[in-house]
Amino acid sequence: MSTENASSNLTVIPSDSLRAALNPDGTLDRDRFNIPVTSATLNPTSPASPVLSKDVPINPSHSTWARIFLPTRALSCSEEKLPVIVYYHGGAFILYSAASTLFHEFCVSLARELSAVVVSVEYRLAPEHRLPMAYDDAVEALHWVKTAREEWLAGHVDLSTCYLMGTNAGGNLAFFAGLRASASHDELKPLKIRGVILHHPFFGGSQRTPSELRLVNDQMLPLAKGDFLWELSLPLGATRDHVCCNPIVDGGSKISEGVDKMRSLGWRLLVAGCDGDPLFDRQVEFAQMMQEKGVSVVRVFTEGGHHVIEVTEPDRSKPLLQTLKTFMSTTVTS
Repeated sequence: MSTENASSNLTVIPSDSLRAALNPDGTLDRDRFNIPVTSATLNPTSPASPVLSKDVPINPSHSTWARIFLPTRALSCSEEKLPVIVYYHGGAFILYSAASTLFHEFCVSLARELSAVVVSVEYRLAPEHRLPMAYDDAVEALHWVKTAREEWLAGHVDLSTCYLMGTNAGGNLAFFAGLRASASHDELKPLKIRGVILHHPFFGGSQRTPSELRLVNDQMLPLAKGDFLWELSLPLGATRDHVCCNPIVDGGSKISEGVDKMRSLGWRLLVAGCDGDPLFDRQVEFAQMMQEKGVSVVRVFTEGGHHVIEVTEPDRSKPLLQTLKTFMSTTVTS
């Protein structure tokens, strides 16, 4: 499906525009892209606001913060504690924000349809802050959630029912944050992670996959653009077989210890994608590897579509949201 049918909030940026936006000092001039943003919504009296949101700092020295989404009905049900989804936005590690309209609206849908508090994390972006700095911010956000005295978190969140979720680069982030969190899960108590949700995760590798070759000129994520995005986000000098990009390299040997820990903790994994996405084969291979390593994996792969279709076309998100609702309910009871 062509991205011409996607939401008007989506900014599809060609590779040439990205290269032109690079400053001589290696920073990126993001202002030139005019990516739409949405302010947080704190007014509970508006009938158009089934979900409230507000921005709260995490680490001012790193300029990281969180946008918290709370279903409005929770204000009248103070005794009910809701699950918390720690969400990491997409943008290939270099673009977008927790305030970007695209991801703001998606998080509103998550909070409303899943009856959950969503904590959308603003992390540092490459190329100014190359990987693994975003992973550092992702994990720091988990420690912040467990200790935050912020009233919505303290009053409405069940810390024993936490999910990590991300879209595109955020899916990559959710996975690697999960690996780190599993290694120090005792330090995160009373926060208890139940599962990890990877929505169209951004993975790569040096060897081309059939879906990448079939969709080499994909409008949203052509092969050359994907290569350049990894060039901007990986550690200097790293190839696309760096573990941050290609976790299944060498059979996943570089992540085996963390995966074993995830499995022993009983965490479940959901991987969602579609075959209209150049990254499809990588997502399928990743899910298969995780299953072979003994992790409980739910695979949600659909025909057609395009990369992050449920974000760019909200009317196509209902099946995914229903699947997430089922996943979360069965994870808690299992």
